[in-house]
Amino acid sequence: MTNFIPDTPDSLLTRDRTAAALTEAGFPVKTKTLATKATRGGGPPYRKFGLRVLYRWGDALAWAEGRLTAAYCSTSEQDAAGKHLETNTRGNELNKQRGAAQ
Repeated sequence: MTNFIPDTPDSLLTRDRTAAALTEAGFPVKTKTLATKATRGGGPPYRKFGLRVLYRWGDALAWAEGRLTAAYCSTSEQDAAGKHLETNTRGNELNKQRGAAQ
């Protein structure tokens, strides 16, 4: 098995190698996803060497870790958090409608 995870955070990786290293580190991401995020935003920072895109390993890993959710102990915690958000969203929308009607 090939080890794609670099030894140092300052290693520069191509887009293909970055996707492979992130996937091996437990953050499954495809090369095309990185390419899309490079054009639309929301991806890890990158540099260019000529026409080649290079990602610093430490930046890519920090980006992936930043996309993690909070830790949960059970699925009921996720359900409660989701319902709480929906309730707040609906309540805010109702308050806006009531304010506009007055």
